[in-house]
Amino acid sequence: MMNDLYISENFKLSEFESPDTKEVKIDEKLIDKLEKYRKKVGNIPIRINSGYRTSEHNKAVGGASKSLHMTGKACDIHKLKDYSIDEMAYLAEQIGFAGIGKYNWGIHVDVRGYKARWDDRGQE
Repeated sequence: MMNDLYISENFKLSEFESPDTKEVKIDEKLIDKLEKYRKKVGNIPIRINSGYRTSEHNKAVGGASKSLHMTGKACDIHKLKDYSIDEMAYLAEQIGFAGIGKYNWGIHVDVRGYKARWDDRGQE
């Protein structure tokens, strides 16, 4: 598998591929911050729910029309066992993620050029 190679110490390219085409786009800053995030949570594995999305896949999952997933600048992190959603978001803020969204299933993080915060835990 072409995408089954490590792009950093702890993350494989395949973790960020769009499920429909297996294409991948990933911003270097996102990977750098994810590595820092993993160290911050005690180096436990982080499961990426959604990384890059093609426009077709983004539409199919109800993503925002200008979703940063489509440019490789965003990913969703599955809830970590020993952390609340609020704790996860707080640590993401400490790392310097620009966009942070809270959901029942985990958090969205991104490397947009400005600060954005939202909480959609009651919407599911």
